Amino acid sequence: MADEIRIDDHVQMKKKHPCGSDVWTVTRTGADIKIRCSGCGRVVMMDRETFLKRRKKLLQQGPVPAVLPFQPIPAATAQDMAEGSSEA
Repeated sequence: MADEIRIDDHVQMKKKHPCGSDVWTVTRTGADIKIRCSGCGRVVMMDRETFLKRRKKLLQQGPVPAVLPFQPIPAATAQDMAEGSSEA
């Protein structure tokens, strides 16, 4: 099973939630993973390693995240930020 985790993935966990559902939707990714129960809406946050151990299978892959083109900060703006200008 791929270790890539995307927002809006629908996953089946090894143990059922007390509401009876074992299907969860990923709502946040990073060092921690936030998932929402598809049965009752309960939100649980766990570290990535624990999530990967408790996940049984991927039911539906979420959309591919959009890749934004790199846009450097203009030199004048970067210099103003470094100086801490307070034009308010």
